[in-house]
Amino acid sequence: MKRLLTLSLAAMMAISIAVPSKAENGDLKLPPYKKVKLKNGMTLLLMEQREVPIISFDFIIKAGSVADPAGKEGLASLAAGLLRKGTKTRSADQLSAELDFIGGQLGASADNDYTEGAAEFIKKDLGKGLELLTDVLLNPTFPQDELTKMLKQRIDGIKSAKDRAQSVIGNYFESYLYGDHPYGRSSGGDERSLAAITREDVVKFYQTYYTPSGTILAVVGDFNTAEMERALTEKFGAWPARQMPAIKLPDAMPFKGKKLLLVDKPDSTQTYYQIGNLGINRTNPDRVYIQVVNTLFGGRFTSMLNTELRIETGLTYGARSSFSQRRVRGPFVISTFTRNEKTEEAIDRTLGILKRLHEKGITEEELKSAKNYIKGQYPPRIETSDQLASLIAELEAYNLDASEVSGFYARIDSMTLDDARRIIKQYYPIDDLVFVLIGKASEIESIAKKYAPKIDTKAISQPGF
Repeated sequence: MKRLLTLSLAAMMAISIAVPSKAENGDLKLPPYKKVKLKNGMTLLLMEQREVPIISFDFIIKAGSVADPAGKEGLASLAAGLLRKGTKTRSADQLSAELDFIGGQLGASADNDYTEGAAEFIKKDLGKGLELLTDVLLNPTFPQDELTKMLKQRIDGIKSAKDRAQSVIGNYFESYLYGDHPYGRSSGGDERSLAAITREDVVKFYQTYYTPSGTILAVVGDFNTAEMERALTEKFGAWPARQMPAIKLPDAMPFKGKKLLLVDKPDSTQTYYQIGNLGINRTNPDRVYIQVVNTLFGGRFTSMLNTELRIETGLTYGARSSFSQRRVRGPFVISTFTRNEKTEEAIDRTLGILKRLHEKGITEEELKSAKNYIKGQYPPRIETSDQLASLIAELEAYNLDASEVSGFYARIDSMTLDDARRIIKQYYPIDDLVFVLIGKASEIESIAKKYAPKIDTKAISQPGF
């Protein structure tokens, strides 16, 4: 209990620390860090932050759900979840007990583009913490009983999630938008794909993609860089060099025209809907300008969408829009919900707001407001050691660098109304839209037909998305 309390106090101290400094031009400045490439191909990123005695690790394996074999979606996610469920020298219970004793944290999960894991330890427990992290990454055994248990939990979890439309509408939207493209696969799998996965599949995925050349390990916290480099080289330098196979990921093409999927949930008293198309990738040169426009359109509480649909009309408790930035173009999505009887009004108003964005654009005052809002919201997202570790690992994974932070304010400040007009025209689709609705088909199917020349339907009880 004392050790856990110590970690909690240290974490509370870390939350209040404003790590990024200000450059001479008033922009943020990412603290310096060292990049090291081990002989086996593993990449290390080392950033000293001495304010509190905590050390945060973030590792990325450059294989996510896009590497899942067809029909076995969820494999990358299972492999990540099973990492700490047993190693060559420790059972799942032993790993948990040793982590609990030092008040440490360790876990991993898979998203579309890559698998990401994190660990955090107090400085005095670094030796034990690093031992556990190395063991989990290099020596997992994927016990059959743990796999069986996890598969049952996840399949039951998906069935349970379908009782809550808001939990799964994103899965339906991306599947409908992307079709056979790898981004159309649910990163967590579905009832059918998970049931098809065997232990041999998990072991093969690990052996194929968990390689030094495909691994980035970022470390931020209270340590000496030279000493940490020696320690990590000792722990991971002997990991046999293997080349991770390239994962082919074609670009996706935006849908032309309008199409609509209606997912029937007969007991639903509300309609959940998402509207959108393809957006941008992680390195799109307009990404900062898009963030500014989207803050006004649907990215904050006082956005255009939320103001009309929630504050002024009470049609929903919340409406938002987002651009997911991935290796290739991620989705642009408008998302909200309303009562069954208000479905038509809510969708009409949503499309009306999008139309007004194109016709009227934004004002100079709104542009200034969005810039100030983003600049005020950004620093707390990169303050703590765990946030910084995740950030620099992600930048490395997408071949970005510190200028993503150090030039952020300058890029925001450079934006003009002409830029905003171009962004709206280029990135906010108005004629080419994909709709997904989850609701009571008997009450809303006739309404849905209004928005697309042809609608597709399925029951939420059907396996998959």
